[in-house]
Amino acid sequence: MAAAQQPVYWLGNETLRVSAALFAENRQRLCSGLKAKDGLVPQSMVVLQGGEQTQRYCTDTDLLFRQESFFHWAFGVTEADCYGAIDVESGKSILFVPKLPESYATWMGEIHSKEHFKTKYAVDEVHYACDIADVLSHMSPEVLLTLRGQNTDSGSICREASFEGISRFTVNNTFLHPVIVECRLTKTDMELEVLRYTNRISSEAHKMIMKHVRPGQKEYEMESLFQHYCYNKGGMRHTSYTCICGTGHNSSILHYGHVGAPNDKTIADGDMCLFDMGGEYYCYSSDITCSFPANGKFTADQRAIYEAVLKSSRDVMAAIKPGVKWTDMHRLADRVHLEELVKIGIVTGSVEDMLKVHLGSVFMPHGLGHLLGIDVHDVGGYPEGLERINEPGLKSLRMGRLVQERMVLTVEPGIYFINHLLDEALANPAQSCFINNQVLARFRGFGGVRIEDDIAVTHDGIELLTCVPRTVEEIEAFMAETAKPFSPLVSV
Repeated sequence: MAAAQQPVYWLGNETLRVSAALFAENRQRLCSGLKAKDGLVPQSMVVLQGGEQTQRYCTDTDLLFRQESFFHWAFGVTEADCYGAIDVESGKSILFVPKLPESYATWMGEIHSKEHFKTKYAVDEVHYACDIADVLSHMSPEVLLTLRGQNTDSGSICREASFEGISRFTVNNTFLHPVIVECRLTKTDMELEVLRYTNRISSEAHKMIMKHVRPGQKEYEMESLFQHYCYNKGGMRHTSYTCICGTGHNSSILHYGHVGAPNDKTIADGDMCLFDMGGEYYCYSSDITCSFPANGKFTADQRAIYEAVLKSSRDVMAAIKPGVKWTDMHRLADRVHLEELVKIGIVTGSVEDMLKVHLGSVFMPHGLGHLLGIDVHDVGGYPEGLERINEPGLKSLRMGRLVQERMVLTVEPGIYFINHLLDEALANPAQSCFINNQVLARFRGFGGVRIEDDIAVTHDGIELLTCVPRTVEEIEAFMAETAKPFSPLVSV
């Protein structure tokens, strides 16, 4: 079926149309990758299990469903409780959907036919999930390739497909994972188009917030506005992660916004805002951070720290191209930060000597950035045999490999004044000798600045996917423009 004739996922209005050809191409890439790997057994069949609809604890209240990422990458199916199979040799695709009881039609809506799903997802066959063992038996595969492997960010093991009757088959649960991860590592043209869309909508949402933020508001109001814009204008029911809306001191809390610190501070005049939020469309993520003063005007100190981070961001993005080491990009960011902190007077002495004692990690304890795709921290950062560098800062870097064309990455340098890290550094003679505590005291309670952009790696550099005001002058001019009245009950 030609791509132009493929069915599309579309939520109407100005939302993006995504062709089912995207997932057909992913399945073809997976089959090619498996065939190229030594040890593939003839008549192998990939079997993936989708996500399950779950309830809130012991209640009958459904949690908002989001598809399991590997299954989505291969099939693009939005419904829960499905399986998918792919014949590696032929590329034939089979979708298994739940056989729903008649009562479903009363409470949940129309029960669709198998032919409906075959057309909707452009697969070769559709069967009921309860028949999966019999259907696969008739195909006589020599081995089922199921997915089992560790996510190198979370440490969790991905869920392996399981169904009643799987014991009839020979199963290999180690062959598939490294191959499908490598396929997800680089993005196709169609995937890049979706990621451009998520960035465009999320960038506009950040800009809208910059126009509407005012001292006296609550941080969670900004979270609410972001979510409303992304859903209202972009069809994004999900965000890519929990929104971070840190202001003042909270902007130094790297993963602020969680249940113990739920974006509930009142924004004060003079606060720096650090808003890290990204919308997700059809399971494809964005991840953007904007830092700016709540009142729209940078103080001298705010400007100095912001421009230090901006220089780091721009120097790193200018250096990124296929073949560079991502660890070297992190080290470059550290170097620029320290050079700029010397100019500000917070640290003094030789930057080379500071790097030897990892002083940069006191001000940027996280990694420079990470892979981005269907997961906000996308898979593939540390393939088997590549270990994290056990050094401050670098041990938190979510990717350690060489940069490749068609990778999508975040570039998110930051400078933060985190009290317990500063106190540890001051108690460490190897680091405290570089710190001017008198100047540093001026920045206690400052919070932090992070500038995070999403990029796609090209053959000779990068494509910047994020589009928001970035220089001090751009931010101040943009925030000074009169904002339109905004109500969360109407479109903006």
